[in-house]
Amino acid sequence: MTTTVPATQKSHMLFPEFSDFFSGFPSFAGIRSMFDTRLMRLEDEMVDGRYEVRAEIPGIDPAKDVDVTIRDGQLTIKAERSEKKEFDGRSEFSYGSFVRTVSLPSGANEDDIKATYDKGILTVSVPVSQPVPEEKHVKVAAK
Repeated sequence: MTTTVPATQKSHMLFPEFSDFFSGFPSFAGIRSMFDTRLMRLEDEMVDGRYEVRAEIPGIDPAKDVDVTIRDGQLTIKAERSEKKEFDGRSEFSYGSFVRTVSLPSGANEDDIKATYDKGILTVSVPVSQPVPEEKHVKVAAK
């Protein structure tokens, strides 16, 4: 879901994330955690003339596990996470792929996109120039 809002207004999602639905349930046999590891939570907003998208993807190596692409005004974030836990002579594997795509706002400069990763949060920042709306006149035909 893409929402473009003024810099002074915080973006709010119309519907909660699917993983939020399961947050109120206990983790029966790992069902909740299974859903949580398969989803990537996104937030987006306009900040000081830049469109920023933040994705929660902890536990990854951003250099090799994340791919950010731009194509036809669409920003796509792909990530893969794998984890191996060993305890009591047993091992458990957890892995998942995540893909989310959002539409860039009009006026986005696709040649000056920056992406950073800090403490489990990937932030992609795109400068946006405010295009001057062109006024168009429509001729009215009489019948």
